[in-house]
Amino acid sequence: MKWPIITLLGLCLFPSGTAQQLVPSRPVATYSIVAMDEATGELGVAVQSHWFSVGLLVPWAKAGVGAVATQSFVKVDYGPEGLRLMESGMTADEALKILISQDEGEAVRQVGMIDINGNVAAHTGERCIKHAGHITGVNYSVQSNMMAHGTVPKAMASAFENSKGDLADRMMAVLDAAEAEGGDIRGKQSAAMVIVSGDPTGVDWKDTILSLRIEDHPTPLVELKRLIRIHRAYQHANLGDHYMETEEIEKALLEYSKAAEYYPENAELPYWSAIALVNSGRLEDALPVFESVFKRNPDLKTMTPRLINSGLLKDDKEMLRKIMEQ
Repeated sequence: MKWPIITLLGLCLFPSGTAQQLVPSRPVATYSIVAMDEATGELGVAVQSHWFSVGLLVPWAKAGVGAVATQSFVKVDYGPEGLRLMESGMTADEALKILISQDEGEAVRQVGMIDINGNVAAHTGERCIKHAGHITGVNYSVQSNMMAHGTVPKAMASAFENSKGDLADRMMAVLDAAEAEGGDIRGKQSAAMVIVSGDPTGVDWKDTILSLRIEDHPTPLVELKRLIRIHRAYQHANLGDHYMETEEIEKALLEYSKAAEYYPENAELPYWSAIALVNSGRLEDALPVFESVFKRNPDLKTMTPRLINSGLLKDDKEMLRKIMEQ
């Protein structure tokens, strides 16, 4: 007896109740960039697609090694295998040629690779759905398939070459340029961006500077930009926490202030600025901040006395009374 196999959202459900992840049999129509920041050595991948959860399949990066975007009729192996080959000492071009030579379906694949030395390589199979193409340049490769217009890769390349800022800014400019040129002929759905350190420790989570995925959204690039902004806020907040631990209060205050500027809609970030002010003996400066924060989020007021036992707030009854009066 042959049992039916049911496919739903990329999961293959078998009679036993087990599930296996399936690679899509339809093309992941996508535009993406792999790039390196020459000043920092950071490597990154950014992508948008009209496909659910594109960040699960397309972007791959490893600090000190390289980055890969694998798309069209996706063969995910190009990601981890490409990184493995580059880590063994191969250039991006050498690694990609080997993987293509072993792939009977190379005609429907599209891949971009960059290694730690900035060498780039790309492949657009002859059967990728029009409009499909790629452009490689200094420290980057851009690639797209199933685009509304054939001018998308050129717009992407121009955006990277002429944009300023850090790697996230420049890759974001590339995605915006592709969308402005018409993007995916079917529309938009998901996006992702991954950036890894140029100073690798060998510990993946430490080496990941940014990892954001928009799984399903009517305007994924708008949402990606919002999350990049919030990510930067928390980078400053985390650094502020570090300076609090080392009792470098002024530095902590500066970082908390930067965090609040990036993410003004979040009441918790100025809250920690107020805590830092109190611990530096500047209670009067902190009280107006507490007043504003407590109006926006009363739960932070409830939490405040609990900080004393954890050593995050001085054990001073009179000081606490003044704070709680706000």
